[in-house]
Formats: sequence, structure tokens, C-alpha cells
Amino acid sequence: MSAASRERFADVVRAGGAAGDPADVRLDLALLLLSAEAVPEEAASGAGLDRIVAHGLAELDVLAAHVPEEGRDDLRLRSALGGFAGAPSDYAHLESSLLPDVLRRRRGLPILLSTVWTEVARRAGVPAYGVGLPGHFVVGVGDPDGTRVLVDPFTGGRLLPYDRARDIAAETGRSLRPEHLRPHDPIDTIDRVLGNVRGWATTPERARHRLWAAELALLLPRHDLGLRREYGEALIAVGRYVEASGVLEDYADTVAGPMPLEAEHARRIARQARARLN
Repeated sequence: MSAASRERFADVVRAGGAAGDPADVRLDLALLLLSAEAVPEEAASGAGLDRIVAHGLAELDVLAAHVPEEGRDDLRLRSALGGFAGAPSDYAHLESSLLPDVLRRRRGLPILLSTVWTEVARRAGVPAYGVGLPGHFVVGVGDPDGTRVLVDPFTGGRLLPYDRARDIAAETGRSLRPEHLRPHDPIDTIDRVLGNVRGWATTPERARHRLWAAELALLLPRHDLGLRREYGEALIAVGRYVEASGVLEDYADTVAGPMPLEAEHARRIARQARARLN
């Protein structure tokens, strides 16, 4: 990570504003800049950062150039992207959430593979968009208000019948609703990717990754209030106890009115952090 990558990331994700036009947010740029957090600072500064971004954008351009000009839209995309897929084992690797690594390995989590599809589709002039189902992430190809199909990049771009989409949602205890099939907001997509990183980084040796994922999420134009407590806990995990205590106390003050028990819990964690300084 570097100050430069953080500044550029913030500029990209705030392009549309808290309630602005999602089309103003460049998802490809945001996820390439996000990936810079996982490399040493010297590799993510200056020319190094430019190389990360330029190489990723060029890879997407090359893939788009291989999309045939004729044929059914989902088959056109699959012709260029059918070699991308995922497996359950990919959830164990940080690289599965980093766009440059997904482009290199042709493997990743559903949300990253879906982003590859939608970004290649945008370059090739094919109507496609991310679809955030409960429990899975896929791609809609076509008109979200008219005729469209769902494809699953995690399985190489196979068609996903709507009854199977309902089953996937049901497996999470939720019902598939019409809004689940709408184009996924890029800010929500970035937030979901960062949430995946934090979910992966729960062990002590991964603490620094949990921290940067929380810090980037706080740069988004909107985020859950509970992220502030998570940020404080991530600071504790890397031994920054004074900062953690301040973050948690501020969070407790914010939620004290509507959530007094949550506020007391946060203050207790803050006290424990300060005690580690003795």
C-alpha cells in the first residue's frame, strides 16, 4: 500500500458521490488500486503503482479484443472468458480477491470473476452487469428491464436458470427478490470485495490485511456504522492500542443513544486495549 494508492482509490470510489451515478465509478480502477494494498509499499508507489494499473487495464483490453462481433451476447463473452472459473479452494487464498492475480491465474471468487466479465463486456459493447444474489455473485447479460439471462462466471460462464438462483438464495435463508436481480452498484461491489478480504483475514498472521481492508472500506462514500468498531478491533490486532482505544470510544459515543449495550461493549474493548499498554 502507499499514500498515493490510497488517494487514487478514494478519488475513484467517490466519483459518483454518496448518492451519485454508479456509472461514474470505475470498478476496474478501484479493484486494481485495492490490490496495491497487498504488495510492499515500494511496489505500490509511483511507477510501481502505475504499472499495476496499466497492466491490469491492458489485460482487460486484450480480453475484450477477443470477444467475437457476432452471435448471442452471453456466448460471445464466454468465447473470450470461458477459461476463467473458480473452485471452493479459491476461498482460502487472498489472490482470489485481487484483480491482477485473478487476471493472471484465471481463477478467483465469484465477485472478481463477475467483474472481469462486466469490465470486458463494457469494453466490447456488450450489455452486462453484476448481479449480487444472496450467497453468490453472477452476471446479467442483456437488458435488466427486459430480456436478459444470468451467467455464472464461477462455473466458466454457464447459464444460471432463475429457479437455480432461487435455490441459491434459499440456501442462505432468504427469498429471491426482484431487487436482487438489478445491476449491482459498484460501491456495493467494492464493499463486498473488502468484506471478503476481512472475512479471510481473521487469523493473527493476516491482521495487516484485515486492517487495510477496513481502512479502504472507510474511504467508501457509504459504509455500515459497525465498520468503525471492526476498524478499532483491527487496530488492536496489529498492536496499535492507543489508536484503537480512540476509535472505539468515538464509536461508542456515536451509538450510545440507540444502542447502549453495543456502546458499552465497545468501551470495554477500548479499556482492554489501553490495559495492554501497561
